[in-house]
Amino acid sequence: MPSPTRSSAIQAAHEPRPSPQSLTGNPSRSQNAPTGVDYEPHPEHSLAVPPEREQIVKCITRLYSGSASEEDMRVYAAEAVYDDPWSYCDTRFKIAGQWYGIPKIMASSRTLATEIVLNNSTTLAWKQTQEYTPRVVHFTKPVNSLVTVTLDGEGKVKYHKDQWNEKDYSHEGLGKVLKNLNGDYLTGITRPPGSL
Repeated sequence: MPSPTRSSAIQAAHEPRPSPQSLTGNPSRSQNAPTGVDYEPHPEHSLAVPPEREQIVKCITRLYSGSASEEDMRVYAAEAVYDDPWSYCDTRFKIAGQWYGIPKIMASSRTLATEIVLNNSTTLAWKQTQEYTPRVVHFTKPVNSLVTVTLDGEGKVKYHKDQWNEKDYSHEGLGKVLKNLNGDYLTGITRPPGSL
């Protein structure tokens, strides 16, 4: 497990800080949400990327869809960060705890569409529509988000950020404590393979 100092170093060096408005906003402001962002993917506008980058997107969307696969998890570096509104995980094993939880709490999770909006030497970002159906209520809800990953020198995901609105995440206060607790302890419930 990385120390808090090591996690902070990963965050400082690799956390993506995308501009949701510039990456996802439409030229016609009337097509944007009041926040200036449009996370609905339009696959026909997706940037072309090399096969190894396309494979990263495929592995991660399979994880969003409940694959809980060790092979798909290998897109992450051993010391990587996953950051969304509910969780902050600072190792591949803790990240696996999140992905291995999807089949336990969702009757269904399907990636409906993606649109790659950024591809440079260290960063890959895409808009995504994920359709979730919880086991308890069986109410299907599509959710649009902006997924941004930064890559290390070996092409492994070093930082994965999933933004559900136009705001970036705070890494302070009670919210950070709750996100860390979720990231630190979910593996005890979801039980991903120790080899990750």
